[in-house]
Amino acid sequence: MAPPRFDSDGFAELWPTTILRRRLPGHDVANLELARLIAAREGGREDFTTDYRAGNLLTLENPAIDWLRDCINRTAIDYLKHAGLNYEVNWSLQGWANVNRRGDYHDPHNHPHAYLSGTYHVAVPAAGGARPDNRPDVRPGAISFYDPRGFANMTAIRGDRQIEAEFTHRPEAGDILMWPAFLMHFVHPNLSDEKRISISFNATLKWSDAYLPKQD
Repeated sequence: MAPPRFDSDGFAELWPTTILRRRLPGHDVANLELARLIAAREGGREDFTTDYRAGNLLTLENPAIDWLRDCINRTAIDYLKHAGLNYEVNWSLQGWANVNRRGDYHDPHNHPHAYLSGTYHVAVPAAGGARPDNRPDVRPGAISFYDPRGFANMTAIRGDRQIEAEFTHRPEAGDILMWPAFLMHFVHPNLSDEKRISISFNATLKWSDAYLPKQD
C-alpha cells in the first residue's frame, strides 16, 4: 500500500486505523487443548486475568500454543503487508489468558510499549448472555474499539464517515483480531454463566534503524 498522496481530484485519505479479523483454520481442535491448558494454569487464582505480566503464555511448550503462535505471526505478516511495509520487520510476542465469568469485563484501555496488539477467542458464550432491558448500550461479550483521534466526530453530520466514534464486533470462537497497540478498546460484560475465554497478545518490535521514517 503506497503512502497517502493527493489524488487526481485533490483529496488525500489520511491516518487510517486498520483492524484485522481472521477465522483460524483448525481452531475447533486447538481450542479444546487451549481451554484445558488455561483452566489448569488458572488454578483458582483470582488475579489470573488481571496479572497479564506474570509470565508469557506464548512461550509454553504445547502443540496448541505452537499452533497459535504460528497463526499470530502469520496474521502479523499479513497485517504489515497490508500496511505497505515492504522491508523486514522483527518482533517478539507476549501473551496472556483472559477468563471472564458472569459480570466480568475489561475497562477501556490500550497496550503501551507494543506495536500491534490482538486477541484470539477460545470460547465465547452465545450472544454473551441476556442484555438488561434498561441498558441498550450493553452488548454482552462484544469488543468495542474507539476512534483514536480525540473528538474527531464532534462536528460530524449525517452521512459523514467520521461520525461513528465506536466500532463494535461480537467475536466467535476461532476469531483472531489484530490492531495497532495504541487503539483504545473495551470488552463488554459477560452476562452468561458460560466462561468467555480469550488469549490476548502484544507484538513488540525488535528495534532496527530501518524502521526510521524517510523524510521527503
